[in-house]
Amino acid sequence: MTVELIDEERYDRIMQDTVLPDLALCRHEGWMTSQSASGKGGILVGEADRDRYGSDELLHYVCYDRGEFQDRTSEPCQARCRGAVVISFGFTEFADKYQELTWYFLMEGYSVCILEHWGHGFSGRGVSDPNLVWVDHWQRYVADLAAFCSQVGRSYAGDRPLVLYAHSMGGGVGARLLERFPVMIDKAILSSPMIVPRTGLMPAVAWGAANGACLMGWSRRMAPGFGPFNPEINMDNYPGGSRARVTWARRQRRDQVRFQTSAATFGWVRESLELSRAVLRPSQCGQVESPLLVFQAQHDRFVLPSPQERFVAQVRDGGCQAELVKIPDSMHELYQMPNAVLGPYLDRIFAFLDEPCQLDEED
Repeated sequence: MTVELIDEERYDRIMQDTVLPDLALCRHEGWMTSQSASGKGGILVGEADRDRYGSDELLHYVCYDRGEFQDRTSEPCQARCRGAVVISFGFTEFADKYQELTWYFLMEGYSVCILEHWGHGFSGRGVSDPNLVWVDHWQRYVADLAAFCSQVGRSYAGDRPLVLYAHSMGGGVGARLLERFPVMIDKAILSSPMIVPRTGLMPAVAWGAANGACLMGWSRRMAPGFGPFNPEINMDNYPGGSRARVTWARRQRRDQVRFQTSAATFGWVRESLELSRAVLRPSQCGQVESPLLVFQAQHDRFVLPSPQERFVAQVRDGGCQAELVKIPDSMHELYQMPNAVLGPYLDRIFAFLDEPCQLDEED
């Protein structure tokens, strides 16, 4: 890896003085309609036309153009544009949480495009409580991400590879995207993917309880085990994590109410488990064609490890290249680990991306 990692001892200063100004040079924001029950969605909406839509119809996204970054930054970076990375983030996350990772991708030659999933960030939510995440159907996530990749992501990639980087919930959504649209993505990285979430109960039991609550009209109510946003940090919840990185992300959440989602609804729990069922069908795993790199965190409090292993094995059985990398002494958010872990993690990602793919071979 040629990118120099941010010094954790000077993390805030480097983010404020270098990373954020660099990102501002090439940052673009936009809006897209979400997938509706009638099957309509994926329409890109200009700023002047936003008032024609209800706030719950629109999805917010942020993109960073590699060409503009190269022309304007003083930082040494790759001489050529290598494609685009679409980031599919996790439960209760938001686009700006990925500023540091975006900077590394830009330095390595990739434009970056981040869709704020339904229920997250500045996108539509369907609930008024800023703590809650609700979704009517998991297929909305997949359809929205597919429309974003095919229109926005591909426009930034051009004739270069389009890469998916997907974390946690976004990894479960990304896995289903790879099954449903096998030729859309050229390479995929799933980091701590939510193939099956941890619920404290057997998945079938958890689904039954959540479905029963939804049938009683409680789909938009907070599920047990969750609570409102807490601005304080308990590092015991981030085993092995970088205090500098965790603190930076928490400060972002404290400063912006739209970033303070913290709790699943019964509807979200039911749909996350429905998504898991769909992803793990062997016939669907066999549809994946994109070379796949999957990371598993040892101390993961949010997703189950064995379904990740099962998913990778079934993708391999279908004839697709898939590798599972286990990261010892690591927490769920691998991109927020200290430099000693983050460096090898990024090295493995960029080595994977450096391997030839079909588009490169056609140049």
